[in-house]
Amino acid sequence: MRHVDRRYVVVLTGLAVLTALVVLAQAEVLASVLTGGWSAWWLAAVIGVRAVVVWTMQRETQRCASSLKAALRKRVLRAASASGQPAGSAVTLVVKGVDAVEPYFAGYLPQLVIAAVVPVAVVARLSFADLPSALVVLLTLPLVPVFAALVGLRTRDRTRAQWAGLAVVGGHFLDVVRGLGTLKVFGRAAAQARTVRAMAGAHAAATMRTLRVAFLSALVLELVATTSVALVAVPVGLRLLHGGVTLQVALLVLLLAPEAYLPLRSAGSQFHASAEGPAVLEAVSALETATAREAATAPHRGAVAVGPVRAPDLRTADLVVERVSVEYPGRVVVPDLSLHVRAGERVAVVGPSGVGKSTLLAVVLGFVTPASGRVLVGGVDLREVEWESWARQLAWVPQRPTLFPGTVADNIALGSTGDVRAAAAELGLGHLVDAEHPLSSGERQRVGLARALARDDARLLLMDEPTSRLDGGTEEAVLRATRRLLSGRTAVVVAHRPAVLGEVDRVVALG
Repeated sequence: MRHVDRRYVVVLTGLAVLTALVVLAQAEVLASVLTGGWSAWWLAAVIGVRAVVVWTMQRETQRCASSLKAALRKRVLRAASASGQPAGSAVTLVVKGVDAVEPYFAGYLPQLVIAAVVPVAVVARLSFADLPSALVVLLTLPLVPVFAALVGLRTRDRTRAQWAGLAVVGGHFLDVVRGLGTLKVFGRAAAQARTVRAMAGAHAAATMRTLRVAFLSALVLELVATTSVALVAVPVGLRLLHGGVTLQVALLVLLLAPEAYLPLRSAGSQFHASAEGPAVLEAVSALETATAREAATAPHRGAVAVGPVRAPDLRTADLVVERVSVEYPGRVVVPDLSLHVRAGERVAVVGPSGVGKSTLLAVVLGFVTPASGRVLVGGVDLREVEWESWARQLAWVPQRPTLFPGTVADNIALGSTGDVRAAAAELGLGHLVDAEHPLSSGERQRVGLARALARDDARLLLMDEPTSRLDGGTEEAVLRATRRLLSGRTAVVVAHRPAVLGEVDRVVALG
């Protein structure tokens, strides 16, 4: 219930109390009408009130369920993006999973609250009208939730297994679609199609087994409830024949006894209809727990440069990495690194893959907090520097530049103050400057370089393998642009290719 808003619980409780009062009033009026007491207009009025209460509850439950689904989707997307959750599992949870919680919030929970209120009200009223009947109802009522719980435990386990299978099928299918081109090239598309077909068949079989248990459980609950009503109705009928109770009391008992069991039966059927809901909520909780655990153990990102001090002018300020170590769970990525880059100096960082070159740039950018050591800019600790004033002086070219919806010109113009079209033309993107169609990996890399080239106000240039995805012909054009980009700026360049190393003042080897 921790996923449910308290206001929703209060609304359900109030509507359940109104439902109990209307049920009692309807039985009283109907018994009186059948014995020639009250007018039928009273019965019509009570039935109208009950219809309004039922409609109000349905409207409120649907509205609250919709808002809860929207909130769950946001939580799942936020947690998945923060934890690196596999895309297929996250998509399955957002699309199919969150929709599956609606029967739980809008069906099972309202019926559960009604089942906790209406039977109590019915037993209380029967105890004043006919105590023996009230005792029979009181003794047989627990049979319905007991049998429901016994069958529900098995249904819950089967539903969890079914949901886990669906998540696996969804994740595998999405991965296959993403890699379909590669699978076709290597002739493995047909084999993967057979695998997906087999997984889908296994999930369908698991679904049918779960539905079989649900239908059998509904039969058990109906049998228990019908038998319990018979245990009340038969003695009352015999006592009526012998004059032990009046006709109005007997009618009242016969009308109220089914109302005592009906909410429990409905709650049982709604539980099986909404059985996927708790499994999905458990999956959401597990995802958020995993995200919180990773946030507690992984280096904190995006909160290094948050201080009140404006960043020093990088045209004259030195950059000093002082005994910095970065640790991830189970391993040290950057161990005790020191680096001094003078103002205007261009430094290349080389070393084998996995030694921490890209992580070093992330530390300088302020994306990763080192486990020990510090980064000094003009003698000021980077953690004390205002982020905006620091970012305005940076130009960053990552290994895989991020492109946003829009034209190539729009992507190059992000944060730039220079001539976007000139930067695009210099990197051979002039014919694509107004295009929005997908770009190749080399073209994306050149867009990232053009974006940095258009940053006239950037004083520190950070580049991560700027020519790694370029062919020989394109590399020469990029090197010319890089030469102009490096001119007059402080630069730290992660590089493997010798051509880039010829453009720097000093080479630092890691590892």
